[in-house]
Order: sequence, then structure tokens, then C-alpha cells
Amino acid sequence: MTQAVMRTPVGDEADGVRGKGLGGNSVGLLGSAVIGVSTVAPVYCLTSTLGSTAGEVGVQLPAIFLVGFLPMLLVAFAYRELNKAVPDCGTSFTWTVKAFGPSVGWMCGWGLVIATVIVLSNLAGVATSYFWLLAGELTGSQAVADLDGNKAVHILTCLALIAAATAVSYRGMTATKGVQYALVALQLVVLALFVVFAFGKAGSGSFPGHLDFSWSWLNPFEVGSFATFSAGLSLSIFMYWGWDACLTANEETVGSEKTPGRAALISMVVLVGSYLVTAVAAQMAVGSGTEGLGLANPETSDNVFAALAGPVMGDGLGILLFVAVLASAAASLQTTFIPVARTVLAMAAYEALPPSYARVHDKFRTPGRATVTAGVATAVFYTVMTLVSEHVLVDTIYALGLMICFYYALTAFACAWFFRGELTRSLRDALFKGVLPVLGGISLTAVFCKTLYDMWNPEYGSGSSVFGVGSVFVIGVGLLLLGLVIMLVMRRRSPAFFRGEVLTTSTPALVVED
Repeated sequence: MTQAVMRTPVGDEADGVRGKGLGGNSVGLLGSAVIGVSTVAPVYCLTSTLGSTAGEVGVQLPAIFLVGFLPMLLVAFAYRELNKAVPDCGTSFTWTVKAFGPSVGWMCGWGLVIATVIVLSNLAGVATSYFWLLAGELTGSQAVADLDGNKAVHILTCLALIAAATAVSYRGMTATKGVQYALVALQLVVLALFVVFAFGKAGSGSFPGHLDFSWSWLNPFEVGSFATFSAGLSLSIFMYWGWDACLTANEETVGSEKTPGRAALISMVVLVGSYLVTAVAAQMAVGSGTEGLGLANPETSDNVFAALAGPVMGDGLGILLFVAVLASAAASLQTTFIPVARTVLAMAAYEALPPSYARVHDKFRTPGRATVTAGVATAVFYTVMTLVSEHVLVDTIYALGLMICFYYALTAFACAWFFRGELTRSLRDALFKGVLPVLGGISLTAVFCKTLYDMWNPEYGSGSSVFGVGSVFVIGVGLLLLGLVIMLVMRRRSPAFFRGEVLTTSTPALVVED
């Protein structure tokens, strides 16, 4: 005999899953995928990471981009399956609460929030630098470009960009979507132009160091050592971070159960395709050497496109690369508010944060207070870090990888545990709800542990230390411990959530054998 077993409603819906009042059906599949691509900021990631990754792995650059894509793809399967079962804007927070309980879920949500604030501050700084660099190029004035080096001007410009991005996000997904279509299209078109010109230069052998294509470039086993492989992998994983932004907009998406998951996979395919083609084209054109225009030249490796724009595309079109990098950073700055604001909204809706953050704007149907708070936190964080020490700011960015691996791995494991009752139902369920997410979680946990070990060394990051321990380690672990302290405070203020009375731990099984 079979008996249906209904879950006990705790909040507005079964199992405590609550509606937040967000504007539904605001974004379709294309818009959701565009948000995912935009948050990653592909052109910015390429200009800042191509050189450093080539410096680690040489001509195996395309292979490392492929390897870095794999754990992200495996985690994307976990996000897709969890979103089908629980389409909640709290994503990682909500899902890990339902799988592992309130404390683990709270820390997972904290990992996402603090990682996003760090990224927002970095993106704002990059957009500011490229704003003045582009202004200098357009005016032909080095004095204008040098304004970025004026700390007061730099900070004020950065604050203005943060305010503008916050305002667009505050006005809702419709406004966000319109801005993103234009900025993402600009990025991809300019990137395609660069690739075409780079292949042309490679064919004519215009630059010393140019290389003929080899399929061995796609073989990760030809990387010199495990240490080199690990360093390159950490960099490439960072290049894919942010695709999950389209999942946090699930309650505002048409077909919230399926569309965000599909959009995430589309975003991943677009990203890995762009990265591979660009890496191959650039490597064929200028090589991966440390001299001249070589990608691994330490003098230009932190901003490859600034060095290659004129030589590869010509002075006239080369300026488009500067525009594309600025557009990339600005677009990502704006969309990155989506995951942090909606995660905070969900945490507040489930009483894991103060209830004031659960308010949704009456007209725009957005988490207004959470969005503004994220903007203020980003502005304060960047300003303080810039005034205290540029080294501290750099080390904070290096610590970002720890947060990314932390909450992605937890989400991957949460998928397998949440669906544990379904894993033997079919081969598809076993693979996409169990095996693949667990493999992704294990991969990211390994990177997390290796990064934690490397961070202990004072030479990691800026080279600074605190009592002989690397500053990056102190910052990364310190931020996680700060989350633990805040959680303990919230445990006293919101005991119902931490007792599991608001958002319940559960599985999707609704039917049992009697």
C-alpha cells in the first residue's frame, strides 16, 4: 500500500519555503544567460588572467581553461537540479539549510555574500582605472590618464560608479536586463574582433614569439608539475566565478524551475568557448614567452589587452579593447549586486538576518534595502582598504578564491545529500544529482585545501605577513571566522531559524511505502 506523506507547512509554503515579493516573470532564458555571462566579466577576466596563467603553465594555457571549466560545470549540474526542486533566490543558502541544517546553510550564505562584496570592490576599482585610462586615450593626454593615480580622484570616481550600479540594480530586473544586453553584446563583439585580428597576425607571423597551433596545448597532463598545475587551476576557476547569478534571479525568471538552470549551462558554454578561442588566438599571435608581447611578460601580464590592443588591432580599433574592458567591469559591477542582494533578502525572509532586509520595494519589486546596503558595504570596504594599504586590498582579492571554493563545494555536496533518496531511481538521477555534483565538490574542496596551505606562506599574494603568517591566510580565514561570530550573534536573536523551525531540513520525497 502506498500513502502520500505531505510536508508540514511552516512558512508561507511547504517546508518553510517562502515567497519574497520579487517581480516575477521579469527575465527570460536569454536575459538570464546574459546576466550569468555579464557577472563573470569575461573580457576583464581575460585581460587580468591570461598573462598570469600563461606565466604558470606556458602553452598549456587552453588546457588549464578547460580543466578549470570542469568543476564549475559539475557544480552547475548541482545548481540546476536543486533549482528545479527549490527555486528560491537564496540558492546556496536555502539549499544547504535544507540539506545540512541552519548553521551550515548560514555559513554557506555568508561565504557567498562576503565573496560578492570583495568582487564588487575589485570590479569598481578596475572600472575606475579603465575609465581614466580610456579618457586618457580619447583625449591623448597622459595627464588625464594619470588622474587614476590620484588617490582622492580614484576613490571619488569609484564611489560614483558604485552608486550608479546600485541605482540600476535598485530599479529592478527589467532595467538590469536592458543595460546588460548592450554591455555584454559590446564585450563579445570586440572580443570576436580581437580573435580575428590575432589569428590574422599569427598567420602572417607579424610578431616575434608567434606559435603554430598544436593539439598538445589542450593536454593538461603536459603541465610541468602539480604545483604549477594547481596554481593555474586556481586562476582559471576564478575566471568562471559568477555564472550562478542567473540562479539567484530565479524567482524573477519566466519558468523559474527550469530556465535559470538552462541559462547557467548556456553561460558556461559561452564562457569556456570565449576563453579557449581567445587563449589560442593570442598564443598563436604573440606566444607565451616572457619577452616583448609574450603573454607571460611580467611587465604586462596583469593587463594583457592594454599591451596587445594597438599591436594586434591597430591604434584605431585597439581603443575598442579599452572600451570593452571598461564595459565588462561596469556590467559585472551592476549584475553582481543581484546575488548578494537576493541572498541577503532570503536570509532575512527566513529570519537568519534582521527582518528589515526582507523588505521589497513596492514599485520596483526588488530587495531595495539589501541592494543599497550591499552598495554601501562595497563603497566602505573599498575606501577603507585603499586608504589603509594597497597590499591589504590585493591580499583581500587573493583570499576570494577561498570563499568561492567554500560555498560552491558546500552547494555541490548539498545536492547529493538533498536528493539522496532519489539516487537509485535512475541512471540520470545518480549522475546529475549525485556523482557529478560530488566530483565537483571534491575538486573544489581540494583546491580550497591547497589554497589554504599556500596562503600560509607570506610570499603568497602581496608578500606581506602577520606574525609570520601570510596576510592572505589571515584575511581569508579571518573573514570566515567573522561570519561565524555574526552567526552566533544571530543565533541569540533568531533562535527559531537555528532550531530549524523556519526553514526545515528535508528531502524532495513526498511518497513513501507503507
